[in-house]
Amino acid sequence: MRILNFGSLNVDYVYSVDAFLRPGETKASKSLMVNCGGKGLNQSIAAAKAGSRVYHAGLLGSAAEMLRDKLVENGVDVSLLTPINAPAGHAIIQVDEKGQNCILLYGGTNQMLTKEWIDAAFDAFLKEGEDGLVLLQNETNLVPYIIEEAAKRGLKCALNAAPMDEKVKGYPLHKLTWLIVNEVEGGALAGTENEDEILSALHEKYPGCGVLLTLGSRGARCMEVDGTVTYCGSFRVPVKDTTAAGDTFSGYFLYGMLHGLSVKETLTLATTASAIAVTRPGAADSVPTKQEVDEAIREELFGVLFVGVED
Repeated sequence: MRILNFGSLNVDYVYSVDAFLRPGETKASKSLMVNCGGKGLNQSIAAAKAGSRVYHAGLLGSAAEMLRDKLVENGVDVSLLTPINAPAGHAIIQVDEKGQNCILLYGGTNQMLTKEWIDAAFDAFLKEGEDGLVLLQNETNLVPYIIEEAAKRGLKCALNAAPMDEKVKGYPLHKLTWLIVNEVEGGALAGTENEDEILSALHEKYPGCGVLLTLGSRGARCMEVDGTVTYCGSFRVPVKDTTAAGDTFSGYFLYGMLHGLSVKETLTLATTASAIAVTRPGAADSVPTKQEVDEAIREELFGVLFVGVED
């Protein structure tokens, strides 16, 4: 099944620091890398590397050709990218000695989508076939409109509700096929800080929607529409950079769900892919290929992942 990603595109300025800056502090960084990023771009590349046929729809800002080139390099269809003369989205990222990151975003062209442009992108996508899944992140504008249009046109839809803000609570989330959240985002939407109650609360609010709850180093939990919850642990690996770990997980998870894998197989695939990603620096460049992931699973490179179904 094809994926139409109305995805963000950012130029990432990644600064290596011993510790994150505090208010009023000035310090020299250890290094600077300029990378291609944005949750949308990262997830398009992850899904494409996993084996999905991915179309990336977005507005390409000025002096941001490197973003288009990176998508093409990784097998993503860019026929729905529209160049415009406006500042591109970008991110200022600090990565500390433990591999953790903090990110400051500037939306740029990611926040300049119009309903007319969105409609045209849908029309072009559907000319090549009626099937597909629409993928979204909360880094662009008009997310509710895209969800409504996807439902109206008979397409499945997945939303990674990150970065989380109050507006997400007003989105038509009941029309999603998959809602992808971490424990902070999920708790905010569910109205509870109790991690054990997040999935059941979201299932009650959005009964027709499956939920993937990622928990970082503690693994993930997946609730299907019928209420079945499958959980998995994580692998202990040397961490260099966690920037694209969640995006890698999302891209591989959607590949598994769209290509007939079981939830257990899908979680194993996604967890292994993200484990490889965090051992590498950068965002999009850290995403592994499907061959690398399959080989790591086959050879039990990181050990055996614990995956089970909750009673």
